[in-house]
Amino acid sequence: MQLRYLLPALAGATAMLAGTALADNAADFPTRPIRIVVPFSPGGGGDAVVRNIVDKLGERLGQQVVVDNRPGASGFIGAQLVAAAPPDGYTILMGFDGAMVVAPHLLKAPFDTLADFAPITKLNDATLVLAAHPSVGAKTLPELVALSKARPGGLQFGSSGAGTTTHLAGELLALRTGMRLTHVPYKGGGQAVTDVVGGQIPLIFTVLPTIAPFVSTGKLEAVVVAGATRSRVLPDVPTAAESGAPGYAVASWYGLFAPAKTPRAIVEKLQREVAAVLALPEIREKYAKGGFEPVGNTPAEFAAQVKADLARWGQVVKEANIRLD
Repeated sequence: MQLRYLLPALAGATAMLAGTALADNAADFPTRPIRIVVPFSPGGGGDAVVRNIVDKLGERLGQQVVVDNRPGASGFIGAQLVAAAPPDGYTILMGFDGAMVVAPHLLKAPFDTLADFAPITKLNDATLVLAAHPSVGAKTLPELVALSKARPGGLQFGSSGAGTTTHLAGELLALRTGMRLTHVPYKGGGQAVTDVVGGQIPLIFTVLPTIAPFVSTGKLEAVVVAGATRSRVLPDVPTAAESGAPGYAVASWYGLFAPAKTPRAIVEKLQREVAAVLALPEIREKYAKGGFEPVGNTPAEFAAQVKADLARWGQVVKEANIRLD
């Protein structure tokens, strides 16, 4: 056979063998331990989200599932590691909205959220709450809006940091209601809560688990929850949409991502097994105690939310003219 005919034939055979190998790998997956990269330090709420499920997930997959903590750089260190990993399903990311759809609009991300990852499933939603120090005196969103407009400079609100979801949730609420808010960034939600409980700042936007103990003891007044529905933990607290901000719905989320080009069969198998674990009563109870609502949606559903959230937060950053120095 002449060389000009042999080379295309060899190229076709190579492609066929590669495709067959991927199919075989997907069918047999997994044959060795799986690593979930968590962009947080051990011991925090985000870390617990994964550690609560790894043992049960390992049992279902027949292989050990290990947690690899890679904190730092707003979650970018862990995300970049997974983006560059082989697309074989053995290295996956526990991504969160702050790193995947918010921070890329404010910082130079070493990855492309849409191009470099294959969404597997959303693990959970975390309820965000706008809470006030009792001395503020406003117990409803309309009262807060009116108070903010009456005070020179408006009202200050604390968050877990500049460019975080809690920060942008406040900016979006201000855009939707006309409330005059000034952001006070903290290096984590704990110090922000300490200051609002102490009366140093009047308002805080944060995740429910952070403030629930202070709301139950009357040290903070929960004004609205940011989600589309009321929280089971705070059933008497209305949503922002119910309180004069129609269409407003924000929840912080954690989800699993594989490197782009991971075979669909592997992504779908991981989603099925994770969803089955999230449906277990004992896992749902653990999530509920942490203030999280388990999800386990399909890769297509999660991918659609990631794309929509990326666009939405980009628009909020632009409209609110948010810049990080």
